[in-house]
Amino acid sequence: MARRYITVGAADIGPWRGAAKRAVIRHFVDQQSKLNEAGRQTLSSGIYRDFVEQVTEAYKTVPPIAGAEEAIRKLRESGYLVATTTGFDREIVMPIFHRLGWEKYFAAMVASDDVTEGRPAPYMLFHAMETAGVKSVAEVMAVGDTPLDLQAASNAGVHGMVGVLSGVGTAEQLRREPHTDIIQSVADLPALLGPKG
Repeated sequence: MARRYITVGAADIGPWRGAAKRAVIRHFVDQQSKLNEAGRQTLSSGIYRDFVEQVTEAYKTVPPIAGAEEAIRKLRESGYLVATTTGFDREIVMPIFHRLGWEKYFAAMVASDDVTEGRPAPYMLFHAMETAGVKSVAEVMAVGDTPLDLQAASNAGVHGMVGVLSGVGTAEQLRREPHTDIIQSVADLPALLGPKG
């Protein structure tokens, strides 16, 4: 993909899956552009605006992962608090949640622009804990589909680190990271966790 003289391929983006999108764009701009700081900032902002427009349009029709909503509902019914973190900014993710009607399920919804640094930093997880009123990482299980998700969970020191194969990460990629479990899909979480006790 080439945008404004910045060229990035799928292999380049792979290791950045799950990261804050603004930071990813800035990384590639800094890597490839010969502009001064102000120019790189302007270029990064322009690319990000293009990205937001394209992603917002694309996600207007993308269906959720099969079984995800039922799994979230079952976890809530079993007494678990459920939170979500994302590498997308709030302006992108909130319309998706509104369209799906999922806001009601989450004790916290944390976007990458809610914190100073995205994954693999643990800050989104800590912010979700703060918002949900959870005081101990020993009570937290983080679930994600990218290596950066599992790295952030490890950096946070949470009790459980679950890789799911229903997203972009492969089993080989996720198994290389610290984890407690690797499961096929987020839909399998209720069976993994069982009733809260």
